[in-house]
Amino acid sequence: MAAVLNVMNTRILLAATLVATSCGVLPAKAADPQLLGLVMPDAKVLAGINVDQAKATPFGVYVLGQIAPQDQGLQQLATMLGFDPRRDVSELVVASTAVSGSAGLAVARGIFDPAKIAAAALLAGAKSEIYNGINILEDPKQAKGVAFLGGTLVVGGDVANVKAAIDRQTTPSVLPAALSLQIGDWSQREDAWVVATVPPALLKLAPGAPQVPGLTGQSAFATVQRIAAGVKFGSTVALIAQAQTDTAENATNMAGAVQFLANLAQMQTAQNPQAGALLKSLTVSAEGVNVNIGLSLPADQFEQLVKPR
Repeated sequence: MAAVLNVMNTRILLAATLVATSCGVLPAKAADPQLLGLVMPDAKVLAGINVDQAKATPFGVYVLGQIAPQDQGLQQLATMLGFDPRRDVSELVVASTAVSGSAGLAVARGIFDPAKIAAAALLAGAKSEIYNGINILEDPKQAKGVAFLGGTLVVGGDVANVKAAIDRQTTPSVLPAALSLQIGDWSQREDAWVVATVPPALLKLAPGAPQVPGLTGQSAFATVQRIAAGVKFGSTVALIAQAQTDTAENATNMAGAVQFLANLAQMQTAQNPQAGALLKSLTVSAEGVNVNIGLSLPADQFEQLVKPR
């Protein structure tokens, strides 16, 4: 049973996230206010994706095809529960307070059959808890859970956050105005987006997650106060990011460091022309305290770049 809940709570939602962050071509739309209203009001890191856009793109079809044969757990779950995020999820928002690498919440909109999924999960050993009239499917240790808020919304994460999301159905969260504006801006323009309102050096990564060099100590990157990034797909894959530093001088220093590292990396790409082309497209600029970074590559070349070797 633990496998079922773990897959439901992490692999399904993460698979949907990875799919959507790797594809998309339809005009982006702002993040669903109802989904944002279910996340914690003190969230420091939020990300969103429009899975429907992934389903409608050639590159999305490629990525889905790569996930299907390689993720046996996802296929088994889809068969057993009649639920496949590649088909049934339309939009996903994930949020964390950044105080713990394991605590967080994922909220998805789609088309679900809660009764069928619950029956299969209970048969496999899930625990069930009724909270405010909502059935929460939990792992045997009752640490993580999934709850369906009707047939079109599902929330998943640690049980405390799932219960809090259930409570927010009647009293939705109100995120800080500046954060709401930033989310609206990025989600309107990009197919997939992420916003972090705390310095990356303070983020509590999950156990085993790779450490990012340069985010601590006295490097230019350690001066970053908050970050945002997005991906837009069409005939060309475009990635943009913005880092806010503490001073304009540090923004200039960081922009120079990024360009220098990119130049070094480009010297090592003789055997990988797609990677070389991606780095060659790099644009870096400092504007006040902000560093703006852009990368782009034709979709077919990007597909070659991400193909397993």
